[in-house]
Amino acid sequence: MKLKDKISIVTGGASGFGAGIVTKFINEGSKVVIADMNIDLAQELATELGDNAMAVEVDVSNGNDVKKMVDIVLKAHGAIDIVVNNAGIGHIPQPLDELSEGDFERIFNVNAKSVYLTAQHIVPIMKKDGRGVILNIASTGGVSPRPNLTWYNASKGWMITATKGMAVELAPFGIRVNAINPVAGETPLLKTFMGEDTPEVRAKFLSTIPIGRFSTPEDMGNAACFFCGDEASMVTGVAMEVDGGRCI
Repeated sequence: MKLKDKISIVTGGASGFGAGIVTKFINEGSKVVIADMNIDLAQELATELGDNAMAVEVDVSNGNDVKKMVDIVLKAHGAIDIVVNNAGIGHIPQPLDELSEGDFERIFNVNAKSVYLTAQHIVPIMKKDGRGVILNIASTGGVSPRPNLTWYNASKGWMITATKGMAVELAPFGIRVNAINPVAGETPLLKTFMGEDTPEVRAKFLSTIPIGRFSTPEDMGNAACFFCGDEASMVTGVAMEVDGGRCI
């Protein structure tokens, strides 16, 4: 029970890597808020996982929504110990000069602005309590960019830099900030990254991962649990690849 009685928020927690993190946290004793735009899917997972899971509908790119979510969590639990900024979106591979301005803004609103918004509303609470953990789910794309995903890669690079800056600034307040960089996995975003999902495209993609498989939600849950637990009490400002060796 590495997260016993901790109050956690996982954004984008209803599916994919987020659901893996939510499930692991519940199994390790945390009370988890599944924060997602898809409230039906979030509620379905919360029902499956039991009384320690709670679904909250939120658009993480909207400041008012984030504030409402925080108010709901404080009313229900009285504290926030852990925030996992997992919500994210990508785009179909395409030349960098062809991505629409609307898609660009959406990517940065969800992948970058959301980290600012959760910090704006939750860091003051953690500062007051003198403790807290923030974990940002970035990407190998922020470390080793690939062609035709430039603006997605840039948003994740932003997240990695933000992680390091937040870690340095917030350490004196007892708040740790880290990031994990998954490679693509069996999630709703997989097709987005590959352009199309065919056996041939999958084989080509997997050939770039030395371990020979995609990241799984369980992989992300295990890594997130370590960073958010007391075993990592001396770890902050780290952006660790969980990618089967892709970035080597």
